Amino acid sequence: MKTKIIPHHYRSLMLISTAFVAATSAPVMAQENDAPPSAQLSEGGSENENARIFEPTYFAQFAPRSALDMVSRIPGFNISGGNDGGQRGLGQANQNVIVNGQRFSSKSDSLRDQLSRISAADVVRIELVDGNTLDIPGLTGLVANVIYVNTGASGQFSWNTGFRPHNTEAQLYGGEISLSGSSGKLDFTVSLSNRNDRFGADGTNLIFAGDGSLIEEQDTKFSGGFDNPKLSTNFTYAFSENVIANLNLSYGEDFLFRDMPETGRPVFGASRVRDLVINEDGPAYELGGDIEFPAGPGRLKLIALERFERDNFANDLIDSFDDGRLPIGSRFTQTNGIGERIGRFEYSWSLWDADWQVSGEAAFNRLDRVSALFTLAPGGDFAPLPFPGGNGGVSEDRYEGSLSFSKSLSSSLSLQAIATGEFSTIEQTGVAANSRSFKRPKGSLALTWKPQDDLDISLTAARRVSQLSFGDFLASVSLNDENENNGNNELVPYQSWDLELEVNKGLGAWGSLKFEARQAWFEDFIDWFPLAGGGEARGNIGDARRLHLQLSGTVNLDPVGIAGARIDFTGVKRWMNVTDPFTGEDRPFSYDTVDFLDVDFRHDVPTTDWAYGVSIFTNNQAGYSRRYEFGRGWEGPTFADLFIENKDVFGLTVRATYGNFLGARNYFNRTVFDSPRPDGDVLFREEQDSRIGPIFRFSVSGSF
Repeated sequence: MKTKIIPHHYRSLMLISTAFVAATSAPVMAQENDAPPSAQLSEGGSENENARIFEPTYFAQFAPRSALDMVSRIPGFNISGGNDGGQRGLGQANQNVIVNGQRFSSKSDSLRDQLSRISAADVVRIELVDGNTLDIPGLTGLVANVIYVNTGASGQFSWNTGFRPHNTEAQLYGGEISLSGSSGKLDFTVSLSNRNDRFGADGTNLIFAGDGSLIEEQDTKFSGGFDNPKLSTNFTYAFSENVIANLNLSYGEDFLFRDMPETGRPVFGASRVRDLVINEDGPAYELGGDIEFPAGPGRLKLIALERFERDNFANDLIDSFDDGRLPIGSRFTQTNGIGERIGRFEYSWSLWDADWQVSGEAAFNRLDRVSALFTLAPGGDFAPLPFPGGNGGVSEDRYEGSLSFSKSLSSSLSLQAIATGEFSTIEQTGVAANSRSFKRPKGSLALTWKPQDDLDISLTAARRVSQLSFGDFLASVSLNDENENNGNNELVPYQSWDLELEVNKGLGAWGSLKFEARQAWFEDFIDWFPLAGGGEARGNIGDARRLHLQLSGTVNLDPVGIAGARIDFTGVKRWMNVTDPFTGEDRPFSYDTVDFLDVDFRHDVPTTDWAYGVSIFTNNQAGYSRRYEFGRGWEGPTFADLFIENKDVFGLTVRATYGNFLGARNYFNRTVFDSPRPDGDVLFREEQDSRIGPIFRFSVSGSF
């Protein structure tokens, strides 16, 4: 039976939005004068008269080390967006944090990375402003503008370590050290970081036949980790007051490993020991820069970026048996060279009391892949097997031009409109060589209404085009799951029509709330689909839709007598609908989030350097659907962490965390069929239940 999306979603969405505004308007207005003075609307210090200004004194109770610490403490505000999330080229801005009125142009560093390198002592103020009122096309809703001045040499450092009692080695060498300074007209930041983690689980897999009888019991263990040492630099040079240039450079290495030993005890037959090892490494670099200067009646900004990453992947699987038979096994290797080159210009000017911008972008993306598949020969060596579909290259040359218009229609209403045209050519080499060209319109229309000083409502309608994963064009293998993913040389990016509502409501001394609703209608949606000649691949499966509702906020507990305490929370619920290409039934998107809840309580004890808190997190993820199987993996039901922090241990901030004290576990279930679904019979069912165990973390951070 097909599952239908609830038909009254749109009516419910309108009722929820109206109720949210009505319920939070009247009673809060009587309390807004009780809010901290530094968080009140400011008449000075900002070019935006409606900006909410957060002075450094507002964050003093948290003893922040960096701009990241400060932005993270803005009530009801969550950092989102940025160029590091797979954005198509550079395009219009999609982040909700900017610095000195400008957005970050790097694609290898996240917003959090870059904010963590700005000393809190250099932050003059943080402005919460309406994105529509800024001359940066693409920004909508509330945006945090971090205003800072480099006052001299300063440094930040953090050391993050931890361990788990089960299955993993200790995490020892995580952290970052950065130095910022200036010399004449030059500002610079240099950082050396290592983002790393160690993780694992152990438990039991049960394999059942189609009739429910037990086939095999498996003892499994999973241990893995990664390290990402990286050197990053940023240089800003002011040729004059109106001519400023930026240069970003970074180089890093990625190291990842996974060991997954397994002992299988079948009901009938010999016991089996499996050794499964995965290793991946490779370098990555980015070189990018921009310069902005006056030109005619406006300003011209030129941006260039070059980045490259090489991944060397190897997966070995060997099964040994206790009855003396020869071991069997496979090996799969893959080397990927991934590159991106972007050139962009933006020309901005003011006309008719409005901000205008015309921009153009050329982006060239490429993937070169060499894959090899082997089988374990009787002599113990790996013998090669034919695997032509895993070798070749994919490239996309894309050109786009856009015109944007931003205008304040009144003191409380603003408008932003963006019209963009895109032309692209996708070429594939190898055994499935192909070339195709596309023309696509896209753009957005956004309205923001500020009926009260503490209430912002924005509505955005947009046409968007996704970024393809070039790896989906070529074949690959998952040895442990015994799945082969064929390539698809007809793959095209999915497009979507999006309608987005954002409501931000200040609650005075109580904090703030944000409600978001996003309805998306997808065309050429991408998921697993059957190939005509057999097998399966990632492909375009038709239309789909998704409704995303999110409520987040900060509740200060000072009004109820718990000074310095607050609760930050985010709750999400999604309804998704796509037609399964294997069964014809309606279902959620594979691997997508159905709902989650994240709640953090923190108490900064007044007149002391101590803070403590607790957090809980739940995440419900949809399953997946493939030609010969369906399944679902998840962790839970609830992760819970406790922490204690001292903000002045010989001038350092020291934090200890006891994670997963409620014992959340790792689960995976799947049902595999002997022939293509839906007509095949069940070959076996797999049920996995693994222990994660407690997670202990310790961090030290400071400034110099």
